Amino acid sequence: MRKAFILGCLVCIQVLIFNTKIMAQDNQAQTQLKVQQAIQKKAEYNRLTNGEQDGYRIKIHFGVDRDEAEAVRVKFLKSFPDFATYKEYQQPNFVVLIGDYKTKLQAFESLKKVQTEFPNAFIVKGKIQIK
Repeated sequence: MRKAFILGCLVCIQVLIFNTKIMAQDNQAQTQLKVQQAIQKKAEYNRLTNGEQDGYRIKIHFGVDRDEAEAVRVKFLKSFPDFATYKEYQQPNFVVLIGDYKTKLQAFESLKKVQTEFPNAFIVKGKIQIK
């Protein structure tokens, strides 16, 4: 009787261990599936938005003269070669923007550096390139 009880307990323990292994494998498979779905959703979002999201840039120049805007952009690149620059036409002005900042605080840190040579620079909200 005692041996039968011990044998029954051992069988129950083996069944529990086996079920736990199967459940762990199922959880791992579900986790991998969720990760793959998240990656696919992010790729689809980037494709739909052309790799852009809301953020901040620094406007260092705006005016109606295209050549002047290009001259300001070239001058800026000589002084700050590490910054990304963008020249856009926002009717009726040609605008020179710099940087891609997710937060206003990041933009503000760069603004302080840039204002040494471009004192009229200021932060604007817009679409930025996702890196």
